[in-house]
Amino acid sequence: MRVYRRTYTRDGAEHTVSKWYIDFADHRGIHRRIPGLTDKKASEALGRRIERLVAAKLAREPLSRELWAWAETLSSALRTSLGRFGVLDGQRLAAGRTLKAHIEDWRGFLSAKDNTPRYVGMKVSRVLKIVEGCRFIYWSDLAATRVMTFLGELRDGGNGISAQTSNFYLQAAKQFCRWMCRDGRATSNPLEYLEGLNVSTDRRHDRRALDVEEIRWLLDTTADGPTIRRLPGPTRALLYRLALETGLRANELASLTRESFRLDTDPPTVTVAAGYSKHRREDTLPLKPETAAEVRDLLAVTLPRVPVFRTPNAERKRLAEVIKEDLAVARQKWLAEAKTPDERQEREASDFLTYRDSAGRIVDFHALRHTTGSLLAAAGVHPNVAQSIMRHSDINLTMSRYSHVYAGQEADAVAKLPDFGAAGNGNKERRKAAGQ
Repeated sequence: MRVYRRTYTRDGAEHTVSKWYIDFADHRGIHRRIPGLTDKKASEALGRRIERLVAAKLAREPLSRELWAWAETLSSALRTSLGRFGVLDGQRLAAGRTLKAHIEDWRGFLSAKDNTPRYVGMKVSRVLKIVEGCRFIYWSDLAATRVMTFLGELRDGGNGISAQTSNFYLQAAKQFCRWMCRDGRATSNPLEYLEGLNVSTDRRHDRRALDVEEIRWLLDTTADGPTIRRLPGPTRALLYRLALETGLRANELASLTRESFRLDTDPPTVTVAAGYSKHRREDTLPLKPETAAEVRDLLAVTLPRVPVFRTPNAERKRLAEVIKEDLAVARQKWLAEAKTPDERQEREASDFLTYRDSAGRIVDFHALRHTTGSLLAAAGVHPNVAQSIMRHSDINLTMSRYSHVYAGQEADAVAKLPDFGAAGNGNKERRKAAGQ
């Protein structure tokens, strides 16, 4: 390896360039020349590092973490030159880019798979939050311990994120890392062994299911209500009804257009495109004829390819605010119909139509999906059928988290048990006759 300065002649005078150059022999014995730095000692240090790259290439050994981290700090032009010489392979060249550059490539990959912009943006923003919060610049900076520490910091405090939200951030980061490996940009996933938290120990938004009487009050009152956030009362009532009968999520309902409905079939159906479905598959669900009739009326005044329900930015948080207002109006109307002061006082103490009940459980828009699962269970629908309607990959999710027990169900179930004393009546009479 040799470090030197080049000279040139201009106007009859010899000049020396300010930058030093490095001559070295690559792993094939070919002499190469690359520009170094303006400082000789720094250029010599750079040359020695390049010789270590060549030695690793000759020995067919993987780069050490220290040498890899150094290679990632090289300028794009130098990495390109070393890649052209074969001293750095394509994998190392890719790893030398910043994490943010890789994340942008990942964004393009997710978009090319027909994922919705909302889904892509959500995944990318979660990974970026971790990368920026942990101050990771390059792939080699990724450290599992630092990621878990950062997520722990996000959960700290009264306004911290929940365990489930923390898991969503971790899932996105691990998904990005798996893509890096599969795309040949990295050899191993530094977050592979990390596991999510037990969400049952930190339920920030435990939901409850509405009972049938609450549903009727909510739908009737909402249908007669005013426009809230650009959603007329009858449209909101139909939106709630569809959510209750199909279990569709907020973003899935927001994606529906005229083309999503088949109302002349038996039964009529609604279809969610794969790009909007949580499990990335097209889903078709049956509709009740009465609901299909209401949908037909709405479609008559809806333009093609325009969302049928123009929900507020299709955000569950905004819809939670909308249903909260409708619940409050319905509850006030229900309270006003109390016939006596005692009945009024009894109703005020009840959780009927409350957004948050006495146990701290809430009724946001996603609680309508919980209501769907609970009503299916209460109706005695076979668990496999309920799982299919709810579109869960795990039946335990259908039967546990989304199947709530309504008041009186336990007593009704016990009442259906056999009469264990019936078979013993004869023995009882015989014992009485024998004086026992």
